[in-house]
Amino acid sequence: MTTLVPLTVAVPLLAAAAIAALGRFSPAWADNVVATAVAATVTVLSTILLFGSANHDTIHWFSGWTPRHGVAIGIAFTVDPIGAGLAALAGALMTAAFVFSWGYFEEVAHLYYTMMLIFLGALAGFALTGDLFNLFVFFELMSVSAYALTGYRITQPGVLQGAINFAVTNTIGAYMVALGIALVYGRTGALNMAQAGEALAGKRVDGLVIASLVLLTVGFLIKAGAVPFHFWLSDAYAVAPAPVGVLLTGIMSDLGLHAIARVYWDVFSGATSGHAGAIRGLLVGVGLLTALVGGVMSLLQADLKRLLAFVTISHGGIFLVGIGLLEARGLAGASLYVIADGALKGAFFLAVAVVVIRLGNSDELRLRGRGRHRRHLGLGLLFAVCGLGLAALPPFGPFLSKSLIEEAARGAGYGFAVPLVTLATVLTGAAVLRATGRIFLGLGPRREPLLSEQPDEPEEGEPEAEKSRRTRAVLLVPPVVLVLIGLGVAFAPGIGARAMQQAVRFQDRAAYANEVLRGRVPGLPPLAPHTYDAADWAWGTLSVAGSLALAALLLLRRQPFSRRSRFGLVRRPAAALKAWHSGAIGDYAAWICAGAAGFSVVWGVLLR
Repeated sequence: MTTLVPLTVAVPLLAAAAIAALGRFSPAWADNVVATAVAATVTVLSTILLFGSANHDTIHWFSGWTPRHGVAIGIAFTVDPIGAGLAALAGALMTAAFVFSWGYFEEVAHLYYTMMLIFLGALAGFALTGDLFNLFVFFELMSVSAYALTGYRITQPGVLQGAINFAVTNTIGAYMVALGIALVYGRTGALNMAQAGEALAGKRVDGLVIASLVLLTVGFLIKAGAVPFHFWLSDAYAVAPAPVGVLLTGIMSDLGLHAIARVYWDVFSGATSGHAGAIRGLLVGVGLLTALVGGVMSLLQADLKRLLAFVTISHGGIFLVGIGLLEARGLAGASLYVIADGALKGAFFLAVAVVVIRLGNSDELRLRGRGRHRRHLGLGLLFAVCGLGLAALPPFGPFLSKSLIEEAARGAGYGFAVPLVTLATVLTGAAVLRATGRIFLGLGPRREPLLSEQPDEPEEGEPEAEKSRRTRAVLLVPPVVLVLIGLGVAFAPGIGARAMQQAVRFQDRAAYANEVLRGRVPGLPPLAPHTYDAADWAWGTLSVAGSLALAALLLLRRQPFSRRSRFGLVRRPAAALKAWHSGAIGDYAAWICAGAAGFSVVWGVLLR
């Protein structure tokens, strides 16, 4: 089993090197076949590792350099079901993107497949590594690939701005992560996460430990797009080509949140166990703020890609709430939510690309009524199902995940978070359902003062517009498969109980250290069955009903945001919120500094 671990990373990286060297001499379809086969292989390997690590971590020490007397000199990949699940999701999203992108980027196909496979290999390495420095290296390799893929149409000003904002802000985050790792290494003399956590456990939390925790947390929150570090995300995701956007919105942002959970529990949980309340309060607060800001901003977008970018921000906030509660049930919910929600967001991004191909625009105002023809019925149903799924429709995948997070919040004394999480899902679900009603039913006014309209036609050179002849129904196959994955997660036998069991394992720092450093395999935590209670069904029903009601209100009232309407009161704060998302990199850097300073002050005071 351990021999499969390095193959999950090596196969896509070797394939990327082969396509880079030989791809220009082969037809584009051949590159696509090879890349699709490699992505599917990574999905299969990761799934095997997921089941293989169900009872204990699968640990691979490169070159056989195993630890001696609890000291790790070599580099290890430590596979647990949560990390393997992320790698499997990435492989599935990449496979769907390759199937969908048949015929895209014909002139530079080999470069596109090279960068995408590097992205996939780096993501798998990030999910599986047990070394802090390699965690940083793989994330940056993935980020560099994402910068290049996002800026593919670099001759267009909007694309250039989005790619630059993406690169600059995430590079700042990378510097913070690197500095945080350096401080951990300076204090512990270790880069292996298990060894660093063991060295810090039980020691006094001094300024150096606090500084490293702040730097790592803020750095990963920048990459996750949490408020107030989120401004770059909508600029970048809105201009990414459709096959690239599937990976960005489906999983990349969520990896920053996974890194926070991994680093906290493996490295810092032993040292900060007496300050869990302060850490919980700040992370949950940031998560709720992110969920609400992203939800409100998604309602203010006419461009479908930008709308989905803010949905990604909002749901990332919900994931952060689940992680920040520091409860196994919350972590289980966040882990399942990443998979279910990631598949649905990837499906919706591909559905938006099909809209651009078939209907010629991505602005819902300009698309009003264009999808009413019967031949667009399947696409309209896909939009509606994605909207209901994102609104946590019972009893499907997002509902199970959201319920676990809400149960954890009530158990931890954070019951006030439950209605706020539900409100965030109402806002994001309503945004998608509003777009569905306007495009495919012709509902709603033709103009909305609060929504920014886009140009009449797609920008010159946009791949979706260039391939407008590709109107075959086969384009709907990848998003339909992803929808089935996202909704069907909840029906895997015993998935809720298994997720909670694996979350308990994930949070047991001492057992993880003994397994990695000494080879002592711990016993499995008890498997407690998961059942929904009345509150879960009530909040789930309220989330869906609220999304439908809000979407209907926005569509059926005449000019709901006009100055004469009672809803005109929201125009000024909404305009101010949109103005903060200026697109100016200097403004975004200032917000990063302010957010980092806020984290430093709060944790500097509360953790000492």
